Amino acid sequence: MDSVVSDATAVSETPALAGIPAQPGPEDPVLDTEEGAQDWQLDHSRAPIATKIVVAGGFGVGKTTFVRAVSEITPLQTEALMTRASEDTDDLTATPDKLTTTVAMDFGRITLDNDLVLYVFGTPGQQRFWFMWDDLVRGAIGAIVLADTRRLTDCFPALDYFESCGLPYIVAVNHFEGTELFEADDVREALTVPAHVPVVIMDARKRYSVVESLLAMVAHALDATPE
Repeated sequence: MDSVVSDATAVSETPALAGIPAQPGPEDPVLDTEEGAQDWQLDHSRAPIATKIVVAGGFGVGKTTFVRAVSEITPLQTEALMTRASEDTDDLTATPDKLTTTVAMDFGRITLDNDLVLYVFGTPGQQRFWFMWDDLVRGAIGAIVLADTRRLTDCFPALDYFESCGLPYIVAVNHFEGTELFEADDVREALTVPAHVPVVIMDARKRYSVVESLLAMVAHALDATPE
């Protein structure tokens, strides 16, 4: 016990208060806390605008990949291994190599501008997890509905949901390799998406493509609810 006390005293000549660590002396190196910081982080007179966007769509359409590709932090993922218990409900015809599925949500963050930070939430795709959507969309400025042209009907529940709750949304067609590439107008017609709703073609694996989709969503949300 004596050795512990002597070691603590050697760190600083001023005894530390209970629960408060001793402060470094003048000769101790001090970390540069401003290194790598954003402009808005150093300007305490203003704070960034934090917004929330939801990414929804059918099972295996690429929501987890979307969030992972764009997040500037290690994304929160709630992936679980798929088992034989889901064979009768989860169709793997289009994605035979899929081994895991999202059982709660995906979460990531991206700074689009000095004053704009987006928090991106990915919803689970299976119907048995839809009860979580009401909580995930609360406070969101808009949503991105991911679509796969091989199974467009899978995104109808998401389209109906956002139409019914009045949340601005766009449709982002995630183009998979080896599949036919359709024009945005063709997808709009197939899904009967209203003319004012943007439809974009993108690749959920590529960061720049995901960023463009997010920018389209933000712009549409501002047009729909400018206040």
